[in-house]
Order: sequence, then structure tokens, then C-alpha cells
Amino acid sequence: MKDEPHPCLRCGACCASFRVDFSVEELNQHGGPVPDGVAVELTGTLSRMRGTDHQPPRCAALTGTLGQAARCGIYEWRPSPCREFEAGSDACQRARHRHGLAPLADFPW
Repeated sequence: MKDEPHPCLRCGACCASFRVDFSVEELNQHGGPVPDGVAVELTGTLSRMRGTDHQPPRCAALTGTLGQAARCGIYEWRPSPCREFEAGSDACQRARHRHGLAPLADFPW
């Protein structure tokens, strides 16, 4: 429904389910948008969002409470895997299920 807030503004399940790897060129220090402090450089070409390789995973940029009021603290500067992640996709539904959240129905909002 158009009057309800977008479900991603309270969900956050994807940010607490997957490892997020991306090119080091997306980091600020290499001219990209991703703040250096929320990521770790793994190799000369690969970076990872801090916290996404923990068990359980939780991105360092995720703020709030899953399923209630969760949001990305660096939304405008998030890396490409986060920009490409589709709300309502199979991966989204699996992440929601993993955290006990109901599946999204009738997406897109």
C-alpha cells in the first residue's frame, strides 16, 4: 500500500544475513562513495563491509532493530551489492525468513 512506509525502512534482514564484498575502488580512499571506516580491505582488489563475515552477520552500517525500525547508516554511500539487492527478491525473502519476518507480498511498493 502506498500510504505505508517502504518495508526496507523497518526490515534490515538483508543487512544481517549476507556477506557483502565489493571492489576496493568503491572505498573513499580510492575515490568511491563507501566510507573507509565501515569496510575492511581484504586484498588489493576486494573489500568487505565490516560485520558481514561475523556469525551471525550484521553490517556495521545497519542501525536500529530488525523488523521494527532498521536502516542503513550510509544509504547514500552504500556499495554496489547493496544498491543491486532487490526488495522482494528470493534472497530478500530468504533473509526475512531467517529472521522470522513475514514474506513481502505485492511488491513493489
